[in-house]
Amino acid sequence: MKGISYRGNRICFGRYALQALEPAWITSRQIEKAGRRAMTRNVRRDGKIWVRIFPDKPVTVRPTETRMGSGKGSPEYWVAVVKPGRILYEMSGVAENIARKAILIVASKMPIKTQFIISG
Repeated sequence: MKGISYRGNRICFGRYALQALEPAWITSRQIEKAGRRAMTRNVRRDGKIWVRIFPDKPVTVRPTETRMGSGKGSPEYWVAVVKPGRILYEMSGVAENIARKAILIVASKMPIKTQFIISG
């Protein structure tokens, strides 16, 4: 994947955000189960959370030991294509130390390098 993100690279909704620094495919499970749930657990209903990426690209996998020429495999899972600079999650309504703690936990569960940013 080449280039940087020209869309979705500004904080629009919240005060704190998690920004991608590397290109990657992020699966729907990483977005939902790892990311959003961990963030919600740490904030405990105080803040508002926005997920700024959506898994809209299907990844197909052919069954093992299948001969050539039998067509394309069925969709196995969905991914979001993320380029450097893209905002992954946003948060508002909480103190900075709580937001930083929650977003750093989410960052450790992402398959790429990320940074915590504050809108100014």
